[in-house]
Parts: sequence; C-alpha cells; structure tokens
Amino acid sequence: MTPSKNIIALIVALVVLSAAAFAGGFQLNEQGARAMAQAGAFAARATDGSAIYFNPAGLGFQTEGDLYLGATMIIPHNSFYGPLQDNTNAKTEMVKQTFFPINGYVSYPVWDKLVAGIGVYNAFGLGTEWPSDWAGRFISQKASLMTFWFTPTIGYKLTEDLSIGVGASYVTGSVKLTRDVSITSLAVPTDPQVTLDMSGHGFGWNVGALYKFTPELSAGASYRSKVKVDASGSASFTPDYAVLQLPQGDVSASLTLPPTGFFGVAYKVMKNLELEADYQYIGWSTYDQLAINFAADASKNTITPKNYKDTWMIRFGGEYTMAPYHFRAGYLYDHSPVDLAYVDPILPDASRNGINVGIGYDITEKISVDAAYFFLIFDSRTVNNSIPQTSFDGTYNAYANLIGLDLEVKF
Repeated sequence: MTPSKNIIALIVALVVLSAAAFAGGFQLNEQGARAMAQAGAFAARATDGSAIYFNPAGLGFQTEGDLYLGATMIIPHNSFYGPLQDNTNAKTEMVKQTFFPINGYVSYPVWDKLVAGIGVYNAFGLGTEWPSDWAGRFISQKASLMTFWFTPTIGYKLTEDLSIGVGASYVTGSVKLTRDVSITSLAVPTDPQVTLDMSGHGFGWNVGALYKFTPELSAGASYRSKVKVDASGSASFTPDYAVLQLPQGDVSASLTLPPTGFFGVAYKVMKNLELEADYQYIGWSTYDQLAINFAADASKNTITPKNYKDTWMIRFGGEYTMAPYHFRAGYLYDHSPVDLAYVDPILPDASRNGINVGIGYDITEKISVDAAYFFLIFDSRTVNNSIPQTSFDGTYNAYANLIGLDLEVKF
C-alpha cells in the first residue's frame, strides 16, 4: 500500500472512531440536580423545568412560571493496562479533565391547562485525552465533543389526572479528534499528527404522558425520537510533508443518534416521602454502520459496520421533605451498548453503577436551590480481540465524580 493510501485508510479509521465518540458512552442524562440526586428517576413526577427532558407531560401539571437552570461538573478518571499485543501490562492514566455540561429550562402557563416552555441542554458530550507519548497515540490522543439541544415544548392537562406533552428539538454539535499517524515506508523527522474537525445538525421530537391514579400514585412515560446528524468538516496534518501527499480536505458523514424512552412509577409512601422507579430504553441499534464520504475522491468512500446494541437503564430514587430541606438519594445501573470488540481508547465504554445523593433548600416560597453528587463506577473491561480498525487490546478501568447544581425561580 502506498503512503498516501495508507494514510487515507487511517483517516477513515479516525472518522469511524469519531462517530463512536458521538455515541453511547457520551450520553448525558444529568439534566437537572433535583432529578440527578434521585438517579434520574423522575419521569413519573417531572415537577420542575427538567420535565422538558424527562417527560414533557409534567409541564401540564405545573401552575406557575418556572425558570430552572444549572450545570453539572464531571470529573472522569480512566486508566488502561496494556497493550497486550506488545506483551505488556503497563498502566497509562488518562489526562485529567473537567467538563461542565449545562441545563436550562423556562416554562409558563400560557392559558388554562396549557404550559409552554423551552429547554437548552447538552445531551451528548465530554471527551478523552491520553498522554502524547503513550502506546495508543496512533489510535487516539485527544477527542472532544459538544452538542446543544434546543427543545421548545408544550404540556396540556387533559383531565385533573392526565397530562400529555410534545416537543421538537434542533440539535447542533461539533467533534474534534487528534492522533498521530505512523509512517513506516518513508523516513520523516516526526510522525505527522492528523486532526479531524467536524460539525453538524439534525432535528427530532419527543412526546410524553403522565397519569395520577391517586394523589399518592402516578405513572409517566416519554419517548424521544432518533436524530440523524449530518456532519461535515476537514482533515488536516501537522507537519504537512509534501512527499507524503497527505490527503487533506473535506469529509462528511451522517449518523443516527438513538431513540430513547422512559417509563416510571412514583408512590408517596407517606406525607414527606416519595419514591420512584424508572426504566429507560436506548435504541442504539440505529447505529449499525457509518458511511464516510471524501469530497475529493469518491472512490475512497467507505461503509464501516458498528453493530451497536439496543440497551437499557434502571433507576431508583426518592425524596424526603423536611421543610425547607429536601433530602434525596438514588441508584442506577446503565448497560453498555458497545460490544467488547469495539471498545477503544476514544470510547472506553462499559456498563456502570451509579450512587446518587443530594439536597434541596427552599430559600423562599419562589426560590430554591438543588445540589447533587453522583459517583459512577464502570465495570472493568478486558479486550482480547478488538476490531482491525483498532487492534489495541488491554484492560480499561474507569470511574467518575459528578456534582450538579441548579437554581429554580417560580414566577
């Protein structure tokens, strides 16, 4: 294979991996500190502005204007032992990073029984960065992703016990990845570094229903559609060695973010204690392949299988009120959609367990603040037969600390 064709193949692999960074391991459900403190078990109540994310039908039962906004500080820690292909079990730790995805919602009763609102949040995000001299630098050095979802929504109370909701989403995002390119056929001073920079957008919708069987018992369900994201950008090299004829230029791709669904049941055990259990479905099988298009040479276009699996999460949470305080806790289990062979340094994904605690404080009748802490631990995963695009076996371990803070103002 000529140097140019070899590098083109590496770019293809990089773009394929970039889509993985836009996928399951980077889904963010921490869209409000009140819900986060209860492990996201909130679809059967949805009592604040984050109903726009968890269940839009929750808006229908709200009787005041509501501003709910905040952010989550995410501090991940990842380590890798290997690579096994080099007969080593050396430990490499990911470069420390901190992320701050946002959530913001505003809603208002526009007339009797009808509440309208809009939410802005980061439903997919985060990133990874490994040391510049580590063994996997030809697979990944740095990856970053940010998406913004703009979701106008309405909720309507059909009866005293039943509310429905519907919304639409405009999704925009960007992804940037950097890695070294190995040049073995020609002598060059240093290996060039390739950077892929892409951005794209798409549209989706969501619906929900919430029913109160009794004042103590309620159930809610919501569904968010899949979103096809059409992305475009360019690949660049540093240094750009003329002798290598590096194929810089425009690239494009499209991928489908999965549909998701919530179903929850909440029960008020006593006057001051409410519990909820939720099941979340994520239809990752929509991401079965990725098509890459090169503007300069259509013969280099490629289709790569990804074979993600549909997956699920279970959530349990509760809130105990002792005015003006609200004490909250929860647990979740998140099943990974990524088959073992597809785990790589850009997406070292695994099933995970989460422990959540939090507190709310009513400053006044109209103003409150919510705080949450979330400890997330990933299952250890040992890759022994990774796909050819990666060919990088070893063991991945990870955990993360998350701290959420939101302010609510009713008007």
